[in-house]
Amino acid sequence: MTRRIVLVSAGLSTPSSTRLLADRLSAAASAALRDRGEQVEIETVELREHAHDLADHLLTGFPNASLSPVLDSVALADAVIAVTPIFAASYSGLFKTFVDVLDREALTGTPVLVAATGGTARHSLALEHAMRPLFAHLHAVVVPTAVFAAPEDWGATDSSSTLEDRIERAAGELADVVAHRPRATRTDAFDDVADFTALIAQQH
Repeated sequence: MTRRIVLVSAGLSTPSSTRLLADRLSAAASAALRDRGEQVEIETVELREHAHDLADHLLTGFPNASLSPVLDSVALADAVIAVTPIFAASYSGLFKTFVDVLDREALTGTPVLVAATGGTARHSLALEHAMRPLFAHLHAVVVPTAVFAAPEDWGATDSSSTLEDRIERAAGELADVVAHRPRATRTDAFDDVADFTALIAQQH
């Protein structure tokens, strides 16, 4: 049974520290799940590539052909790793737009690891006062450890809790939750819609 993890990165530049953190988290989560006897498939969603699609969705109320499979992937994921840069003490507007267009039930019961990058360690509090409540509102299962990376965290080794330590701990928590849950399944709301052609035929 393959576990599907969707990695959502809201970095705006290429390359970006947000994507770098996202990749390190997904690699650690994959390794942790394999250690628990699970096969893993990672799908990466770069939100910057869908910025126009997201704006179109807000204006029309419907996802276009490019965005629709992305939203479906999130809804069908066994786990989500969500990483955003912190702007003005909260998640980015691009990240919030993506959350705004998700179906309200898409993440119900889904294990989620939240992470962020920022220009100063003071922004780390945004994970607790903004990111965690956002996913709690969506009824996701947010793992206890959230991971924040400030510029000084990259390559740091003289701290009692380095960035790599936090990544490994959060990835292990996510793997523990995923490994003990049944594989994610979602049903299409239109699966049970009657065949109208057959109904009409029955009237004649």
